[in-house]
This record gives sequence, structure tokens and C-alpha cells, in this order.
Amino acid sequence: MPRYRRPRVPGATIFFTVALGQRGSGLLVREVGRLREAVAITRGERPFGIDAFVVMPDHVHCVWTLPEGDADYSVRCGAIKARFTRGLPAGRTRESHEALCEKGIWQRRYWEHHIRDEADYVAHVRYCWINPVKYGFVGKPTDWPYSSIHRDIKRGLVAPEGSGMVPEGDFGE
Repeated sequence: MPRYRRPRVPGATIFFTVALGQRGSGLLVREVGRLREAVAITRGERPFGIDAFVVMPDHVHCVWTLPEGDADYSVRCGAIKARFTRGLPAGRTRESHEALCEKGIWQRRYWEHHIRDEADYVAHVRYCWINPVKYGFVGKPTDWPYSSIHRDIKRGLVAPEGSGMVPEGDFGE
């Protein structure tokens, strides 16, 4: 079995994609409350910032910022997946799932990318917002209910029409 090496950078900002084992499933939006609870409990135990988050029917994209001195994002991701899975019936399993007492709900791995600079950050946050449009679920990012874009509009970080980030600084006011 390959040994995956993931960067361990304390205080890093990281983009994630985490997918269900059964692509095309609508489980995550049907059970969005369960997912929110799993994230909230995990953040209570091991804090991290959520810069962006979008829940799609069969995967999530998110941008997290870890606390200074802490690089353990894999434990947080695993805890969220485990908490979400508890109480759900098993998905499609193989012998390897059964040997590890897994329910086969999630793909075992996830994709992660450490954010390099401000442009990279903006691109990945916007990617979270635009993903429901990309997959044809809605016509604009603000039409998708399972997105942090709504929180960011309330905070004044995004123009209400969801076209992009509100620029900082004085612009003739």
C-alpha cells in the first residue's frame, strides 16, 4: 500500500475536497444537519477556522485555517468523517472495509492543497462558492443553500449578488 506524505505546516490554510464513496449520492445534502453537527463538535475539540465551505450532494470543498502551532488537519478531517458516519446504515462495502470495520460511506482518502498566497486563497474560496454552479445545481452561487457564501455576504466580505469579494480600502467614500 502506498504511503501518502502530507505536508505538516503549523497554522496553515488548506483547501480540501472530501468525497463520499458512492458518487452521485445525495447523502450529504439530505444529512446536512448531521454534517454540521460533526463539524461543530470537532471544532469544539480541535479548533480551526472555516474560511469557506460548500456541501455538495456527494462531496464537500472547504478552506480551513489551523491555529498557530497546530498542523494536525488529518485528525480533524477523520473525526468529522467518523462523527458524520455514526448512526448511518452502511454504504457499499468491500472486504477491505469490513476488515477495518468501516461503513464505506466516505472515500478513504481526501485531496488537500496548502494555500500558497493571497491569489491562491481567493481562487480556492471562489472555487467553493462556484462549485454548485459548475455542477448545474443553481444559476449563481447565492442560490445554493449549503455554502459559506451566505455567511460571507452577512460579514460584508462578498457583494450581495455573489459576484466576488468586496475590495478593501477607501474607494472614494
